[in-house]
Amino acid sequence: MTYAPTLDSLNTHSVPQWYEDAKFGIFIHWGLFSIPAFAARSGSISDVFKNQYDIAVAQTPYCEWYWNSIKVPESDAAKFHAATYDNAPYENFREPFLEGLKQWSPEAWAQTFADAGARYVVLVTKHHDGFCLWPSGVKNPYQKGWTSPRDIVGELAGAVRAAGMRFGLYYSGGIDWTFNREPLRTMADFMGSTPGGLYPSYADRQMRELIDRYRPSILWNDISWPTGLGRELELMADYYNAIEEGVVNDRWMPMTFRSRLLRFRAQRRKLDALLKERMASAPSKGIIPQLPPHCDFRTPEYAAFDRISEKKWEATRGMSHSFGFNRNDTDADYETVESLVHSFIDAVSKNGNLLLNVGPRGVDAQIPSEQIARLKGFGAWLKANGEGVYGTRPWQRFEGKTTDGTPVRFTQKNGTLYAHLLGTPTGTEIVIEGDNLPNVTSATLLGNRSAAAVERVAVGLKLTLNTPLASAPAYGFALR
Repeated sequence: MTYAPTLDSLNTHSVPQWYEDAKFGIFIHWGLFSIPAFAARSGSISDVFKNQYDIAVAQTPYCEWYWNSIKVPESDAAKFHAATYDNAPYENFREPFLEGLKQWSPEAWAQTFADAGARYVVLVTKHHDGFCLWPSGVKNPYQKGWTSPRDIVGELAGAVRAAGMRFGLYYSGGIDWTFNREPLRTMADFMGSTPGGLYPSYADRQMRELIDRYRPSILWNDISWPTGLGRELELMADYYNAIEEGVVNDRWMPMTFRSRLLRFRAQRRKLDALLKERMASAPSKGIIPQLPPHCDFRTPEYAAFDRISEKKWEATRGMSHSFGFNRNDTDADYETVESLVHSFIDAVSKNGNLLLNVGPRGVDAQIPSEQIARLKGFGAWLKANGEGVYGTRPWQRFEGKTTDGTPVRFTQKNGTLYAHLLGTPTGTEIVIEGDNLPNVTSATLLGNRSAAAVERVAVGLKLTLNTPLASAPAYGFALR
């Protein structure tokens, strides 16, 4: 069908089956910020806003926000930058990054992601620093030469598609520090920093250029969109009409009179007083973006929904507290394979996907070994258990537990119920609690396809194995 630039028309767009089925994607944060590769060790993004609100944006654990952080003298990044780079301009990181590209193999990356079980890849094409990873024909009026002469976007798109995955693009529509160079300290500073003037047209033209050149299956905007709603809907309608089975995320709040007021410091101070009090007492649950007028899926960041969501969603997170590579991270700072698998299964059971980030180094364009190890572990688990993940949908309830307290998550597909144990059961008997479990006549352990004896007992469903299971992040059973 042809979409019109109206909410009535766009809201008839349905999430395509490929995205519903895919479940697992790879996010890539990589750019000039990957050269200094530094962020404050302040805990999670939620912890920073809870405990250091007055300079939280400059103390963020996100390395990709480095350019802003070094503008705030009291930040850890500013002190590091002075000691390490003698306060050199951020622009000086351009040439080392381009030099590192000589060691980059997009085909090797794509194979690594495919081996990890990913079904799609989303590349950051322009982050908040405004540097473009493609030779854009849309000139930045305030930052000359602020693009990569090598077509990183195009090369990776070709490699990803050749490896059998879908390709999507991230674009920082709401923030660009080449258009607004004000140092940002607080959440209200950040929210009020969307540039006006020439920027809305610049962002619109660049996004259209990306769509025309690379035909992304996912349009993943960040923060907000700098135009009004009407112009935004025109962009979305043109995207849907150009890209069959394309999807857009939820970070598309358009500019309004109220949001423009935050460009004034007095208005920001009022909001800061409210937000500081609220965040000080709020639990640390990451970031859940505000629902915009139109989107195909939600994107909680370092967070998850606590129940099955009727609307499709995608949990997005790094392997550590940062998306971009942080030189300070040790192996202990990265999530374990077990933790990542558990959060993934939890998301899938609630109608979610996982967009797991990798942060390559800038100096040599390589993915750090700590991240590679987790991708391999994730891929090994998915290779054995993918039947109960890919193409599944939520069951009538998402969670349960065994009589020994092991959490269970449920998925279902084609009449088969999958029970995922978030841990390794002890012994050979497993009892999944619940009086509403379906009548099951056979149970198969995913991976080695071995059968388990099935018996209905008073508290639920008992599965009996031939031998105890070796330790693994999780185990899945197909119940028929």
